[in-house]
Parts: sequence; C-alpha cells; structure tokens
Amino acid sequence: MTHGDDRRRAVGARISALRTQRGLSLSGLAREAGIGKGSLSELEGGHRNPTLDTLYAIAGPLGVPLSALLGEESGTEGAGPHLAARLLHVEHHDDGSVTEVFWLRVTPGGTRESPAHGAGVVEHVHVVSGHLCAGRAGAEHTAGPGESLQWLSDTVHTYRSDDGALAVLTIRSP
Repeated sequence: MTHGDDRRRAVGARISALRTQRGLSLSGLAREAGIGKGSLSELEGGHRNPTLDTLYAIAGPLGVPLSALLGEESGTEGAGPHLAARLLHVEHHDDGSVTEVFWLRVTPGGTRESPAHGAGVVEHVHVVSGHLCAGRAGAEHTAGPGESLQWLSDTVHTYRSDDGALAVLTIRSP
C-alpha cells in the first residue's frame, strides 16, 4: 500500500461523505459534475486517481472548496493539463468562509480551463515569475512578475502562459 493509495481512498471517502450529507445520489452528483457515474463510483471507492479538473467539477455541485476534497494538509498537490497546484494553507474564517492558498505552476503553451466554482467564489492570483493570462473565459487579462489578477470564478475561467508561470493563488469561498 502506497501513500498514493491512501490519498485516493481519503479523497474518495470525502467525496462520498459530502455527497451523502447533501442527499445526492451517485447518479445525481455525476450528472451535475458532468462526469460518468462509473468514474465517480471508482473515485469514491479510491480505485481511480482524480485529476484536478474532476475534483473541481465535483466540488462545484457539492458547494465546497477544493480543499474539502483534497484535504487540508499543506503540500497536497493536484495537477491537470498545463497546471499544477500545491496547497500551502487553508484558513477558516469566523463568518464561515474559507480561504485556500495554492502555489501554481502553469506550463507553457496550453490553456487550462477550470469549471465554475460556487456562487461568490473569488480567485486572486499573484504572478511570481513568467506571464499569466487568466480570468473568466472571454474576459482574461495578463499579468507579469509582481502583478495580480482577480475575478469572480462562478463561471468557467482559464489559465494560460506562453513562457511558463509561477504564481500564488488564493481562492475565497463564502
């Protein structure tokens, strides 16, 4: 048994518990997330390694931040095409909102499309190196080293870098 097996099982258990708490069937969550029922079943059983895109697709209908699925352990990583994210910190605020802080590595040459997050979720990215074009699909902006971008992420949004970028991303969920 490897650490990866343990991680997959832990993520699967979190998805299953949250789905059950919200009264969603396996079919219902799969439909809302836009993934196959079999794929969701394999994820919940810890038999499939989830991609970052899949976790975001599941987090949206469950109304939870990504860290609710990944876990809140610093250093937890998720990756998808053209983007890797490493969790640095999760802060739970008195008003019930959550701020997640990630270290992002955006690889050159492709666009990473992120599904919509819940209502009122705000993303703020601060570019450390390279150049990053990011934001709501169709309304992206570019930032270079030392510059920041912010957008409401309740709709599809994208990340792209032609030269590769490193950045700090904060996601605040109400």
